[in-house]
Formats: sequence, structure tokens, C-alpha cells
Amino acid sequence: MGPQTQEQPKVPIPGVKNLIAVGSGKGGVGKTTVSVNLAIALAQLGHAVGLMDADVYGPNVPLMMGVRATPHAVGERIQPIEKYGVKVMSMGFLNPGDKPLVWRGPMLHSVIQQFLRGVDWGELDYLIIDLPPGTGDVQLTLIQTAPLTGAVIVTTPSDVSLEDARKAVHMFQQVRVPILGLVENMSYLLCPHCSERIDVFSTGGGKRTAEQMAIHFLGELALDPAVRIGGDSGKPVTVGGGGGPFVALAKEVQVRAREAGGKKGPTIQIED
Repeated sequence: MGPQTQEQPKVPIPGVKNLIAVGSGKGGVGKTTVSVNLAIALAQLGHAVGLMDADVYGPNVPLMMGVRATPHAVGERIQPIEKYGVKVMSMGFLNPGDKPLVWRGPMLHSVIQQFLRGVDWGELDYLIIDLPPGTGDVQLTLIQTAPLTGAVIVTTPSDVSLEDARKAVHMFQQVRVPILGLVENMSYLLCPHCSERIDVFSTGGGKRTAEQMAIHFLGELALDPAVRIGGDSGKPVTVGGGGGPFVALAKEVQVRAREAGGKKGPTIQIED
């Protein structure tokens, strides 16, 4: 029997304590809205926070954060833009306007590495990564090269969204990234006239799915016009004092990140 070889360790991002990916199985579930407000809420709780927009083809973070500036470099390090107490980096800063990017896998890999290791993030308690929807090249690049503390999966209560959310959960589990939990966005609407709860996209699906998959349920976020207005205007609802649900989510994420950080993941051993 020959020597045992361990899996090559992933290289940490200097100065970053927790690297948290926010993902979803499909688009249109409000994943970027959750990422933006989660990052701001964590900053309001006293943490040093960064927000990396990894949705290269559809970067919406600049619009939602109300940032139009172009980052500059100091030496070979890109300086992130700071807004609402959060350090932000997005391809939308470098490719503004409506012109689409037409890139293949190797180019995506290169820009994600540049955003992770070429940006001067400084000392951060949390770096929130807003992933593109699905389970493609960007997700694999992050998983293979960076030691993620864990992933937050965003879904709506609809069966279609939940089916795709389960695929995202399975993807992270297969590559041994801890699932911090599932959050149900657009969970319900409160009638502005009578305050009656209206279950627009069904009800309870997120919690049931979390229980079935033995992962944490991080809570429900209402379908609130104020959230949409905040995102479209570049002043997220959490900035204006109406982000109580996102602060509650941030507190849950803190707890789950501490739990995930205290566990050592498995290694692959190869015997000759």
C-alpha cells in the first residue's frame, strides 16, 4: 500500500473570513435582491462586507446599489466601489449599458478569478457572491478554486422554482459546499387595503422542501412593492429602514456561517 494523497486545498481569499454564495436554480426569483439586501443588513449589524456580482451576463447589482462609478486600480489591485457600507465589484461597472457580453467558459473563469483575487477587498467578515442562476461555469469556477463557507439558496414557493432550487442544492452538496439554508422569496403579498395575506405563488413550499432535504429554512420574504422600488431606484429597502426581514435573514446567515466554519469538510484519499 502506497502513500496517501489528500485533495489539493483551495486557496483562501486574503483577508476574507467568510465567503458566501447566493444562488438559485432559476432566474426571476429575486436572488440579486436578496444578495444586495443581505450584504447591507450584515454591514448594518457591524460587519465588514463585500458584494461580488458574479452574474457576468446579467449584472444587476450596480442598478440595485445605485452605483455608476468606474473602479480604478492602485498598482495591480482593482479598488472596489463602496456604497451603503458595502464594498462592491461587478462586471456592470466595466461593461455598462445594454451591450451584451458573448463569452465562453475560459473567459468567465478568468474574470471570476480576477474579481476574487485581483480586487483589493481588504479585511472582510463576509464576501457575498451573487451567482448567476443555474449550475454552470461560474458556479464550478468558484467551487473549484475558492473555499466557500457555504451557500444560500433562493426560491419562490412555486413548484417550478422549487424543482430548480433542489437541483442547486444537490449541486452544492455533491461538491461538498455546505448549504447554509433555503430562503423563500416572494412568499406572500399583504393586501395594501385590508392587510390580508395573499399567497401569489402558492404557500409553504420552501419550508417543506428544506425539511425534505434536511437543510435549514432561513425564512420567508414577502412580495413587497417597497423592495422592488428600492431595487429599481438604487436605494435598497434595507437602507431606508424597511429591511427588518433582511436583517433577520442576516442574523440567521451569521449563525449558519459560524456552524459551517467550525466543520472540516471531507478530503479525498487515493491509495496506490
